[in-house]
Formats: sequence, structure tokens, C-alpha cells
Amino acid sequence: MNASPPLTLTVQRASRTTGQPSRQSLLRWSRAALAGPAQVTIRLVDRREGQALNRTFRERDYPTNVLTFVYGREADTWVGDLVLCAPVVKAEARAQKKPLAHHYAHLVVHGLLHLQGYDHEKPRAARVMEALETRILAELSIPDPYQALH
Repeated sequence: MNASPPLTLTVQRASRTTGQPSRQSLLRWSRAALAGPAQVTIRLVDRREGQALNRTFRERDYPTNVLTFVYGREADTWVGDLVLCAPVVKAEARAQKKPLAHHYAHLVVHGLLHLQGYDHEKPRAARVMEALETRILAELSIPDPYQALH
């Protein structure tokens, strides 16, 4: 079994939405997504904070499921924050008829790939990122999150 890269994970809960993943789950999913050392804060927020952050940093006036804030690298360590809007994640999981934990895992993996420089702005980059997400989630015994969407 491969050793996981060093990870310093801080979890902040600013939402009372039920069904939030445990710190242990967030840690497990984060380790699976990281190709190197990282220092990450995962903040779970409600719609109001999620919308304010999305408006301020992306100029989109609605709460989104995940935002990644990349602060760069210190030595060989990725540094950044993930913000997960708990009520949006919960509503999406329900609408997509998938287990809430699977959707959280997907968004943590997705956000941490952004932290490491992946994006989905162009079709080729999106295919690369989606394939990587799907592989990482499969290693966590989570089905392909894009299967029902394509």
C-alpha cells in the first residue's frame, strides 16, 4: 500500500446542515486526491456565506457547491482552502439520486485537483480532470459521478 502524502487538514463547520461528513471521511478523501504534501482547510458553509464568497471571488451571485482557493506552494506543499456549501451539496445529491457521502467525496476530490492545478475550462482539460476524478473515486469504491450526466 502506498503511503499518503503528508496532509495538514483543518475542518471548519459554519453550517448546521445535517449529513455533513466526518473529519475522518474528509481526511480519507483528501489523501486519495493529493499527489503531494498539502496544508488545507475545508470549510462547510450555509447558502448565505457560499453565495457571498462566490459573488466576491467569482462574480457569480449564487451559492455554488465547492470553491477552491489556491494560495500556492510553500516548499513542496500545496496550500489552499476548500469551501463546501453544505445545503447545496445536499440538494444536488438528492436531485442526482446519489448518496450524500459520495457527492461530498466527489467535490472534495474535485476541489483538491483544482488546488493542484487541474481545471476544466477547455474540453481536453475537462476530460483529463474528469478521468482522474473517476479513477480516484473508484479507488474509494465510489461510482463514476459523471456516468449519469453524460
